[in-house]
Amino acid sequence: MTKYALLIDYKYCTGCHSCEIACRQEKHIESQEEWGIKFAEFGPVKMDDKWYWNYVPVPSALCDLCVDRIEEGKKPACAHHCLAQCMEAVAVEDLAKRMEELGGEGVACFMP
Repeated sequence: MTKYALLIDYKYCTGCHSCEIACRQEKHIESQEEWGIKFAEFGPVKMDDKWYWNYVPVPSALCDLCVDRIEEGKKPACAHHCLAQCMEAVAVEDLAKRMEELGGEGVACFMP
């Protein structure tokens, strides 16, 4: 079976929380103290005369990348519902190539 990683191009994340909600519903997470993916907000901060304000979706230990959905040929719930389409499941062997295609900067990878 192919192993997958979640690739997040957070340059385009708008902070809409759709991935959090989709994950909660997919994994039936009812506790407000737990999450499968949650936002970290960085900024606004000025560095080198530029302003930065990033939203970075961070998967937790509860994230299994919706392996059951992937086996059915579907996207993980977070990626499927991402309004900015900045998340994708990528086969580990294709990860470096895909990160390079996205430019590297502002791209994060999560492997469950």
